[in-house]
Amino acid sequence: MRTFRRIAAIVALATAATFSLAQPAAAPQAKPATSATASTDLLDINTATADQLKALTGVGDAYAKRIIAGRPYTAKNQLVTKGILPQATYNKIASQIIAKKPGK
Repeated sequence: MRTFRRIAAIVALATAATFSLAQPAAAPQAKPATSATASTDLLDINTATADQLKALTGVGDAYAKRIIAGRPYTAKNQLVTKGILPQATYNKIASQIIAKKPGK
């Protein structure tokens, strides 16, 4: 009886491990490769188009126009210090943007 319980426990663990390993392996294949590379790239607020800016969370037509009109930026936090964006909106997009120094 003890051997039967051990075998049943091993089968149960092996089955659970198989299902738990199968789920994560299927998830990355479902995502297209372009979205993974796009999420790692930072959007330069000095060169981004209005459409690219509007794709950011909380940025609509008005904020996109204000960002473009306030260029150039030497630091991304200037969106708040110059009064372009409110702090709450900036907090949502700060990890997605960068302000590359403009060329001379």
